[in-house]
Amino acid sequence: MDRPARPLLAAATLVALAALSLPPARAQGNAPYTVTETGQGFTQLAEAVNAIGDGSGTIAIAPGRYRDCAVQSAGEIRYVATQPGQAVFDGGTCEGKGTLVLRGRAASVEGLVFANVRVPDFNGAGIRLEKGNLAVSQSWFRDSQQGILAGVDTASTITIDKSTFTRLGTCEGPGGCAHSIYIGDYGALSVTRSRFEQGRGGHYAKSRSARVEIVGNSFDDSGGRGTNYMIDLPGGASGRIANNWFVQGADKENWSAFITVAPEGKQYSSAGLVIEGNDARFAPGISRTSTFVAMWTDDPVQIGANRLAPGLKVRDRR
Repeated sequence: MDRPARPLLAAATLVALAALSLPPARAQGNAPYTVTETGQGFTQLAEAVNAIGDGSGTIAIAPGRYRDCAVQSAGEIRYVATQPGQAVFDGGTCEGKGTLVLRGRAASVEGLVFANVRVPDFNGAGIRLEKGNLAVSQSWFRDSQQGILAGVDTASTITIDKSTFTRLGTCEGPGGCAHSIYIGDYGALSVTRSRFEQGRGGHYAKSRSARVEIVGNSFDDSGGRGTNYMIDLPGGASGRIANNWFVQGADKENWSAFITVAPEGKQYSSAGLVIEGNDARFAPGISRTSTFVAMWTDDPVQIGANRLAPGLKVRDRR
């Protein structure tokens, strides 16, 4: 089998580079947030969100560094950086949860950076999604307790594309670990053309969704510290995990598997899960054994052709 191409992450990399050095938001003028449909400008993100209310609209966000946050309780809102990678939300949190707390009908996030998000319960997230559809693209989540944390909404979907997740996760809290992304019982999750790297605890992608599409991403654990699995499907799932690039690093809390299926009990059937076309290996200088797909279910998961390093077993039943 041909080796799958390493995912194209140029867009996410540009977002990351652009966000490294920015002036404070005050330098951008008195109204960094603009509702594009009305032309109204606002100095606080929450004011712009409240202006849209239960309707639909787009908030254009000027370049700058913001210690700001907002709660969206209704409506459909697009949060769009006017210059991708140059609007940075740096540490601001609402309700002790995260920078954007979303429980409206739908939200989309485009070109934003979320950094340094921490709260007392160790679940601080760039995006805390409680219900509704969510689409994220060309965004960067870094140096926080979690990147995206989602609750339960089986009628809604989450899509993540061309985004980067860096130095996320922690197992400091008494309630268990936080992760780069942790998706609750949502109807479906799609993660494409994105990069996960340098985790700081927990899993890179944990999802309780009934259906997953995790395709064309890179999971680079070579710089990780105290991390666990690359992909954890704790209650099982159908869907597809394909054409991803995995590297397991040296500093692991648990190196026994790359992908897990139903380790916390079977909530959903995994009979429709296909895992194929992936490249999985260990970082240079590491010699150990591990399992590519660890199964806690007898569902007939379809594991196709994958390129696996020596010492990496295709599957086992636990």
